[in-house]
Amino acid sequence: MGYTALYRKFRPKLFSEIVGQEHITRTLQNQIVAGRVGHAYLFNGGRGTGKTSAAKILARAINCQNPKDGEPCNECEICKGAISGSLTDIVEMDAASNNSVEDVRSIREEVNFLPTKAKYRVYIIDEVHMLSTGAFNALLKTLEEPPEHVKFILATTEPQKLPATILSRCQRFDFKKISNEDIIKRLRVVCKESNLEITEGALNIIAVLSEGAMRDALSILERCVQDGDNSIDENKIKDLVGIPKLEFVHNMANAIIEYNVENALNVTNNILEDGKELTNFIWELIKYIKDLLIFKASGKLDLYSEEELKKIDELSKRTEKQRLINLVYELSNLETEMKKSTQKIIMFQAGIINLCNQEQQVSNNLEERIEKIEKYLRSGNISVASSPQPRPQTIATNTTPVRMAVNSQVSQKSGGSATTNATQQKKYPKEAAKFWPQIVNDLKASGKIVLYTNLINTNAIELNDMTVGINFPRGLTSFGKTVLEKQENKREIANLVSMACGKPMEIKYISEANVNQVATDEDKLQEFANSQDIPFEVIE
Repeated sequence: MGYTALYRKFRPKLFSEIVGQEHITRTLQNQIVAGRVGHAYLFNGGRGTGKTSAAKILARAINCQNPKDGEPCNECEICKGAISGSLTDIVEMDAASNNSVEDVRSIREEVNFLPTKAKYRVYIIDEVHMLSTGAFNALLKTLEEPPEHVKFILATTEPQKLPATILSRCQRFDFKKISNEDIIKRLRVVCKESNLEITEGALNIIAVLSEGAMRDALSILERCVQDGDNSIDENKIKDLVGIPKLEFVHNMANAIIEYNVENALNVTNNILEDGKELTNFIWELIKYIKDLLIFKASGKLDLYSEEELKKIDELSKRTEKQRLINLVYELSNLETEMKKSTQKIIMFQAGIINLCNQEQQVSNNLEERIEKIEKYLRSGNISVASSPQPRPQTIATNTTPVRMAVNSQVSQKSGGSATTNATQQKKYPKEAAKFWPQIVNDLKASGKIVLYTNLINTNAIELNDMTVGINFPRGLTSFGKTVLEKQENKREIANLVSMACGKPMEIKYISEANVNQVATDEDKLQEFANSQDIPFEVIE
């Protein structure tokens, strides 16, 4: 006798052997015992969840000569013939390759004949969503009112592709993904009967890789014993399916958390030299970062050895929960981009370098904080007290202007009616040095507190007929730069300056020093928030 694949050798022969679908098998058994078997069934669910196996068992059970509690005996002539495939009364049809109108018409002709040996003629149509529109129409009438001796069992992974007229004529059963625990239990039985030695860690890895499909789990297990060695451990499975070693994953996570580009690129080179797939690696990296987050939040984690947990504990203490959450989202986006790209290595390296860029991460965090503060201020839950107007400062001459794009369309189109614009223009003096303090104060009054705090102690000067310079005597910090370069803030300042001057104006930032310490401005903002009794917290 030829070799039989594990998933065929251990295909369930009883409802009780189907893993993880008790809600379906129990109902089917009750129908068989009560004699209320329907004329058409639709089994829907993901691959490897037991749809075809349940269909075969149901076909035998309703025809079995000695059924017991709704189960087939698998010993009578009918059951043995169905198992061996010699019984012509149970017809299995693959709609993926037999999807034409002619194939369905042959079924319509056959249903008029009585079964040869069994009580019912049963048609099992797998991947039924692959039938053509004409084939569905040809099947419709027969499916609705078949002869009493005919039963239909349809199976599909995509029920949304079936016409509503077909769905309404079937009893639908949805097969869910099989849990990792149920898969592990079944694998233990298979390994015991096949004389295979397997570690608990290896069972866990197979269960995770199978993604709820029992057939996939058995296929992975079978690949592990093709070399003749009946001993299976974690490393053997990882080598076969291309999963990188946990050491690589840990080192990459460590490099990203430490913002160490050199180490991250070295790990990438080691992965490529080891012949591992980057798509598998990034999947493992996302899972590892997620586990770091869970461990940091709960202090508990399964599937890791004691030594590995020590590394995870040490690594989790050197980062924040929010950073780990952001990494999960950013790595998931990188995985999506890699799937679209033909240059996966380049995309991966660029994405990892970006994650190791501390300045980029700080900028993203600051933008998030700014948005949260502005949203709170716009909610109207606070009132901002007035404070003395900032005094104009002496303008430096040895500065490097930074040109900003502004909205030059300051007219009736953007500012409302001509009367409104005239009122706005009269509000400010013409000279930049005089109107600038009022603009800064108006920003505070309108609730733009974050923008206001970054323009305190600045002054303005008309550099030419089209440009106003905004001077920062104390220097422009990276925090302030993040705030002021936001597109909506650029437009806000440009519009106010243009209305004050009565014509479209551009602006330049003039800084006397380069201040790169973000914490300084955060402290200033915190101090201001406290003085105004504004709830504000810098989240690390």
